[in-house]
Amino acid sequence: MKSIKIILTEVVCIATTLLNAQEKETENTWKGSRPDGHAPISVMGDHYHGKGELMFSYRYMYMNMEGLKAGSNNIDAQDVLIPNGGSYMVSPTQMPMNMHMLGAMYAPSDKLTLMSMFNYISMDMDHITAAGGAFATESSGLGDIKISALYKFLNKNKQSLHGQLGFSLPTGSIDNKSVTPASNGNEVILPYPMQIGSGTFDTDVAVTYLGQAELVSWGSQLKGTFRFGENDNGYRLGNQFGLNNWFAVKAANWISFSARVQGLIVNEIEGLNPALNPNMVITANTVNSGGEYIFGGLGFNFYVPEGNLKNFRFGFEFSSPLYQNLNGVQLKQKETITLGVQYAL
Repeated sequence: MKSIKIILTEVVCIATTLLNAQEKETENTWKGSRPDGHAPISVMGDHYHGKGELMFSYRYMYMNMEGLKAGSNNIDAQDVLIPNGGSYMVSPTQMPMNMHMLGAMYAPSDKLTLMSMFNYISMDMDHITAAGGAFATESSGLGDIKISALYKFLNKNKQSLHGQLGFSLPTGSIDNKSVTPASNGNEVILPYPMQIGSGTFDTDVAVTYLGQAELVSWGSQLKGTFRFGENDNGYRLGNQFGLNNWFAVKAANWISFSARVQGLIVNEIEGLNPALNPNMVITANTVNSGGEYIFGGLGFNFYVPEGNLKNFRFGFEFSSPLYQNLNGVQLKQKETITLGVQYAL
């Protein structure tokens, strides 16, 4: 009888030790269940989930481009027109874009999280002409579908590291058309920036580091987008390479405030669409594509830690370029506003 009691006592002691160790290990890991447990809402693929968890998200992004830059210098749109010594018959002046994004994430295991993203894009572009006129074009439609897998490499000492491999399916149109003053009432194909999709199968590769302390968190994401082959219209968009860094302060268990800095390099478009005249408008000339950017953003995350809406999140961020050096002559980036909601089950 004594031996059974001793064995039971030892089993209880071992179980208690293991539970305590597990609790300490859990306390010492990076956690997503706090307002700064996710990156600023504009960052994609920033976090993973535990086995069986499911998350749905909706994001809205407004991005504005206005005015022209040649390299890093501001220029007037009139200066690129033929009557003023320029080379083009038409120049854009502004291009606002709206994007609606629906996303889903599911974790079949603690190591692996699957992610998908669907989006709808609408754009307008205002122009002036060498003859002194003005007109606008518009483009809208479903964008390219993105699917990704995120793999957790480690999560300890309140630090986490995971990788991402994703693919973009060319479901967005590259044949959007509109009527212009020179088209005699006929619809003609729009220049490269006004097309919704890339037209190619693209690959995203990223690695994300996350860290947390009691009241602050930080993160860094290195990401590349690689495009292969050329689309049905004879070109492919440039590869992209970005480094995102952010820092957040947990003001309460339901809200955090963040600051973000991103460096981005975009390569020029390769090839050309034979249906576009590169001397008509700057957006139809592939020389005027790609560049180097530095963006800064400020935002907040709102999080519901308990109750019927537990794990509901709302995020907001306002960002603006701190530096941009553009290839050729292009519309310059202005403000970007991103907001979204996320709900985990």
